[in-house]
Amino acid sequence: MSIRKKIKRILTLALTASLCSVMTITAFADEPYNSYSYDSWEQPVPSQSAYRISRTITGYEIGLSQLRDPSSAYYVSDDAVITLSGARDLFCDEDAREFWIADTGNNRILRTDEDFKLKGVYYGVSGQSEINKNEATGLSDFSEPMGLYVKTSIYTNEKMVYVADNKNGRVVKAKLTTGNTLDMVQEYTKPDDALYTQTTFNPSKVLADNAENVYCVVTSVNTGAVMFARDGKFTGYYGANRVEVTAKVIAQTLWRKIASNEQISAMERNVPAEFNNFDIDREGFIYSVTEKGNTSTDAVKKLNSAGYNIWNNNAGNEYKFGDITDAVWDSVSNKKHNKMLTDIVVDNYGRMNVLDFETGRVFQYDKNANLICIFGTKTSSADQRGSFSQPNAVETLGENVYVIDGAKNDVTMFTTTTFGQQVHKAVNLYDEGKYTEAVPYWNNVMDRDGLYTLAYIGMGKASLNQEKYTEALDYFKTAYDRKDYDKAFKYAREDFLREHFTAIIIIILVLIALLIVRKVLIYKGIIVIHERERI
Repeated sequence: MSIRKKIKRILTLALTASLCSVMTITAFADEPYNSYSYDSWEQPVPSQSAYRISRTITGYEIGLSQLRDPSSAYYVSDDAVITLSGARDLFCDEDAREFWIADTGNNRILRTDEDFKLKGVYYGVSGQSEINKNEATGLSDFSEPMGLYVKTSIYTNEKMVYVADNKNGRVVKAKLTTGNTLDMVQEYTKPDDALYTQTTFNPSKVLADNAENVYCVVTSVNTGAVMFARDGKFTGYYGANRVEVTAKVIAQTLWRKIASNEQISAMERNVPAEFNNFDIDREGFIYSVTEKGNTSTDAVKKLNSAGYNIWNNNAGNEYKFGDITDAVWDSVSNKKHNKMLTDIVVDNYGRMNVLDFETGRVFQYDKNANLICIFGTKTSSADQRGSFSQPNAVETLGENVYVIDGAKNDVTMFTTTTFGQQVHKAVNLYDEGKYTEAVPYWNNVMDRDGLYTLAYIGMGKASLNQEKYTEALDYFKTAYDRKDYDKAFKYAREDFLREHFTAIIIIILVLIALLIVRKVLIYKGIIVIHERERI
């Protein structure tokens, strides 16, 4: 073999080895789940990933080791816990670009910057409370805080932190003062009111509206969120779910009509499911989510200030959240899962991100409840980055999505892929009614995913807007969008009549003239019609 051939062979082997190395790296970089969506027939179809796993954040990345560093401003003790434990909530203060973590198992609240670097740690509040008083520190210590909400007061322009302090049976409203101090402003405890019939008061989630009314999700309370006025007065319940109509409920309703009083009293009561979590958007609408397995009635609601679900209408009845089928086969774990929607967050674009505790999937919808994408999983190896064991809360900051895991004790950060960016640009314009401006982005989406239904609807509406009715009919037919297809067909018919009106009138006049001429010819006997033809 010549020297030239040997060199050529060596170079070929080196190039092959390099390609194999790259391919191996790519395989490890893949997400631990199969991306999919639903087509017009509500069947799952493979789809491009709209989000990729960017990083995971543990106590180490947050910098909790400072809690053991005597030189740090956050020093607590030499044996302070420097990992998260059973974290139940994650909140993003977008105005300050900060994250807040309910580190439930460690009975503390953490505050970080947008890069998850520690900015504060809070074990309790200072003030007049006697609940769980720590004689050493003088603080009223937290006990399993499970919910968080942070906002700037419109009355004092001060940062207020609301904590659902579960085991202490209270909600705390505190003023942020320093990196380690929260000052008590208001304490909301079990209402002393005949309307509140529960023997316990264990709040798990909390939020406040613009008027600083406080809403609490309380364990075992199924009549809606417990409401307090800004001054701490109990004001009732908010946004109760309806009873889901099942065959068992219908049968029991019929039996109640013929049963005796004793039999009725022995029957199981039909009560609504309590909702599990909520979020409030910038317009003041509150979105609730119900975790009960496979519930379809009021799984996700959009509530106005009166607690009325504005989706409780014909359009809202068509909205579906989470996996559409009751039990979903997972090809990774070879198991079937029932959906359990545990958290919801609405971003600044009005996009809803709904977290399914059972599958670890995040379902993202636009403001009109159109499914945008699905990502995340709970079913892969527990040690694999980006798979969840106990996904408890979901948050957003800009385009990024964050999920906190109470078993793996970390936060997973998702960032958009090129496909996801194109989808978001198209959807944002689509939701603003700028159908024509969205066309280039929809084209990019369809180039990457030819089965993306919403792209065909968007293109159809753009064509409709441009009076290209034939094109619109094709797009709506592909998307199986009957409502918009009917609208396009109506416009197409009117357009045809308008375009060919003169020709149609001429044809009609000619036909009428021919009939008149024929009648005249028959009358004058020029045309003879046989009796058989008359008949």
